[in-house]
Amino acid sequence: MTDQDQAAKPAPDGDNPLFQDWQGAFGVPPFGRTKPDHFMPAFERGFADHDAEIAAIAGEAAEPTFANTIEVMERAGRLLDRVSSVFGVLSGAHTNDALLAIERELSPRRARHWNGILMNAALFQRVVALFVARERLGLTAEQSRVLERYHTMFVRAGAGLDPVKKKRLAEINERLAALGTAFSQNVLADEQSYTLVLETEEELAGLPDFLRSAARATAAERGLTGKHVITLSRSSVEPFLQFSARRDLREKVFRAWIARGENGGQTDNRANIAEMVVLRAERAKLLGYATFAHYRLDDAMAKTPEAVRGLLDRVWKPARARALADRDAMQALAQEEGGNFRFAAWDWRYYAEKLRKIRCDLDEAAVKPYLQLHHIIDAAFYTAYKLFGLSFERRKDIQGWHPDVQAFEVNGADGSHRGLFFGDYFARSSKRSGAWMTTLRDQEKLVGDIRPLVVNVMNFNKAPDGQPTLLSFDDARTLFHEFGHALHALLSDVTYPSVACTSVLTDWVELPSQLYEHWLEQPDVLRRFAIHYRDGHSMPEDFLKRLLAARTFNQGFATVEYVASALVDLDIHTLAEAKDFDVTAFEKDALDRIGMPAEIVMRHRPTHFAHVFSGGGYASAYYSYMWSEVLDADAFAAFEETGDIFDGGTAKKLHDHVYAAGGSRDPEALYTAFRGRLPTPDALLKRRGLADVPA
Repeated sequence: MTDQDQAAKPAPDGDNPLFQDWQGAFGVPPFGRTKPDHFMPAFERGFADHDAEIAAIAGEAAEPTFANTIEVMERAGRLLDRVSSVFGVLSGAHTNDALLAIERELSPRRARHWNGILMNAALFQRVVALFVARERLGLTAEQSRVLERYHTMFVRAGAGLDPVKKKRLAEINERLAALGTAFSQNVLADEQSYTLVLETEEELAGLPDFLRSAARATAAERGLTGKHVITLSRSSVEPFLQFSARRDLREKVFRAWIARGENGGQTDNRANIAEMVVLRAERAKLLGYATFAHYRLDDAMAKTPEAVRGLLDRVWKPARARALADRDAMQALAQEEGGNFRFAAWDWRYYAEKLRKIRCDLDEAAVKPYLQLHHIIDAAFYTAYKLFGLSFERRKDIQGWHPDVQAFEVNGADGSHRGLFFGDYFARSSKRSGAWMTTLRDQEKLVGDIRPLVVNVMNFNKAPDGQPTLLSFDDARTLFHEFGHALHALLSDVTYPSVACTSVLTDWVELPSQLYEHWLEQPDVLRRFAIHYRDGHSMPEDFLKRLLAARTFNQGFATVEYVASALVDLDIHTLAEAKDFDVTAFEKDALDRIGMPAEIVMRHRPTHFAHVFSGGGYASAYYSYMWSEVLDADAFAAFEETGDIFDGGTAKKLHDHVYAAGGSRDPEALYTAFRGRLPTPDALLKRRGLADVPA
């Protein structure tokens, strides 16, 4: 029976594990028994149950109280939450044709469901009544924040609009949901359909052993035993661009990589983007905002497009100057080697590796043997122990959604159970590209002491059996980044689920993750965990010093490709009118205006910019990583100022006011409670090595 056949025949309720209590260890979903045809019946019941619960709240005869309105909403929709969490993990990390079909059907249906709740006039009036009287209700600080967030959520969803505008807004939301799903599935299809097959030694020229090994394993998975395959996964493409001596093949794979979603045919995303931009602008106007960016940023720390642009512009100028200087140096290097060509985007990583060897006496091929995946996981766990007293025990008895998934029980310093952590580290064709954190269950105390089930997903190249998976330093940093998000969920200590874990403003959510990256770069951590996979020796001190000294190498490039993406995102969403929007032409014009170097391409071109167009969580908000970097650079300085990167007092404040607090208070108040003040961009520029670069 095919996946499509399974999806077409709903399972009897009694056989559907999504309707049953999950009695396994720690209430982990029964992935081994869950099939595609279980989902739609479970979603339909989840929608119906939630609708009935909401109708009861809205129709409550008693005057609204926090308990009979807000708390009951917090308890509602539990089946829907459970089913959505399981489906979300599978559709992102281990999908198939049946799940993709369900996702297409589900996305507008889910939008319709939430439209009905968030535009419910009677329910909104109860929330408004509580919000107006909030100072007299005797609420705790967390309850006040929860009430404020509910009021904001309803207002921003259009609950206060007239019926005609509500109807149009609901139509827009449903269509945007469908377009976002189509966008992400198109990118996935382009990634799945492309392989660069390498068959001869000439085609493998320049590739180090670790990359050859990974490419050989990837080929074997695709039935091409004895050959080598490069895919469009970032962990495959980037090292190939970094080491391949074949300029023609670098160009070929680079062009395929940056053209995802822009290849014509059914997977082309340009029409989807054009419609999304028009609909987002219309939605903003219905809600009383000049542009979508003004709407989106009104509920963020940044508040306005002008504030975002001010930060990005301040960083752009020195970054561009540094990148242009590096470009000129690499062009000269290519000419010295006899390269009679104009330096191009597919040359950057290759010659940057050569330039790093010259300037820093360091190359990636020498670094990678010290960064074994299992040791970097241990390093992330060790850091969590030193900072917060957490311990991690591998649980091989807990089944995940794929055999590669690893489960760990997490305990606190007092031995108490804090949750489960799942690591899904390897690239595969059933997984979307990138790296992310999500949860199967959030922490809360409203219905008991509920401990979280937290997930990290990566896309590292898996080594052949019997060999360790080796990471680049950027890969290792990504692991620490996503684990920082995981800690935000594991350490969450709030009562209400709506403000638990990572349910915070977008430009605050990246602080715990980006801050955690700093510990990877500390000599004390690297001495312990950077161990050569062949001889078992720790990284030599001289090598360690050179590695850390090279941290700011190529930061002009890295900053330019990121900031360009953030600026184009902002420019797209500050359009008041977007009729006949041509995203390719717009991208070119926007980059020309800022003087984008021709040899650098945006980190995420619009047609595969999943942050912005696959659901839109970061639409107008891709800047958030840099906004949070202002915070994280200053926050780590708090540890450095004590002379101890694991200082107990600073770690406790970090725990209490950042990792454990979730969204229970305003982010500025939380940061000020941790640091005593708000930061400036100075620490960010210093960390990136751009503080003294003339603009």
